Amino acid sequence: MMKIVAEPLSVLRARTSYKWQTYPADVLPLFVAEMDYPLAEPVQQAIIARVLASDTGYIAGPEPVAQAFAGYAGRTWGWQVDPGDIRTTTDVSVAIVECLRQTVPVDGSVVITPPVYPPFYELPPEAEATVVEVPLLLTGTGWRLDLPALERAFARGADAMLLCNPHNPLGLVHSAETLRALADLSAKYGVAVISDEIHAPLTYDSEAFTPYLSVSEAAREFGICVTAASKAWNIAGTKCAVMVGSSDRTRLQLDSMPEEVSARTSILGLHASVAAYDDGGPWLAGVLDSLATNRELLAELLSAHLPEVIYRPPAAGYLAWLDFRGLGWGGDPAAIALEQGQVALEPGLKFGRHGTGFARLNFACSPEVLTEAVTRLAAVQARPAVGPLEP
Repeated sequence: MMKIVAEPLSVLRARTSYKWQTYPADVLPLFVAEMDYPLAEPVQQAIIARVLASDTGYIAGPEPVAQAFAGYAGRTWGWQVDPGDIRTTTDVSVAIVECLRQTVPVDGSVVITPPVYPPFYELPPEAEATVVEVPLLLTGTGWRLDLPALERAFARGADAMLLCNPHNPLGLVHSAETLRALADLSAKYGVAVISDEIHAPLTYDSEAFTPYLSVSEAAREFGICVTAASKAWNIAGTKCAVMVGSSDRTRLQLDSMPEEVSARTSILGLHASVAAYDDGGPWLAGVLDSLATNRELLAELLSAHLPEVIYRPPAAGYLAWLDFRGLGWGGDPAAIALEQGQVALEPGLKFGRHGTGFARLNFACSPEVLTEAVTRLAAVQARPAVGPLEP
């Protein structure tokens, strides 16, 4: 297996993406979820081939990526997906909004589980629904869904839940047992579960990830999976996501969406995703090898230079959820990291009030950049606490 290594800063700074255009050149950008690795060659060639063929019109349908994703899900997780159950749209955020529009009445309510991906706070209101927070529980063995609290929220009339599986920003991979229990609650109260599984290919132990729709008939009856190749293969800008509904109920919900939802899928994204799912496995294995090295390197660096910062290595993904409260950097340590250390982290406050005193760090970079970032943070002088540290 060939390890995929990050490109040098001189090359990365020529990129025009959000990650590399937001801050000046003296800032190390470890905030947004973009990776610093070169694209997989099969993905590159798929996009180039479509451009050379002047094939940049509207998609003819989801079939190519539906077949590719179904094949990948079967090989990777043993999840048997009927390609006919798959629809496409532009990205996972759009998929979530459109699924909520089909499953939640106007002024309905949607459960989220903070600390969680910031758009989860924004997408239900876009679908004319309100947000209900049911925070994750932190126990001695790690984070988990608070199933009793979720049942209370469902019993009070919640219409849907946004499940983050694996969970961003924690890299938490929910167990099959937990997902089955959630599915039972979903069926008991008639609550739709929209499962965002965009980080699933980035699970370090592939056997540890369980697709939500694979756990039970109850999950398939009320659940819809939304995912994309965008995070694992670093192709967010190509714009292609898939939605999977495997019951009569959820198939009808997907088919009831306006035709434009599917038409907005990028033809370049569709072909890039096909290449990723069909031929991108070796590249992804190399990336995961590099990420696993960085995951451990970050633990070593923090232990040596910032032992007050609490870090639990993620089971999936390249995002580290860092607890800075022991440093006394106040409610928004990312602000101090940027102002005094020239390191851009994602502010924990974006992930809900339980992110007070936290920040998210993207370690999908070179070991040298990661080392420099922690070195800079260690050189920052602690300030008195600003604002409350406890959520």
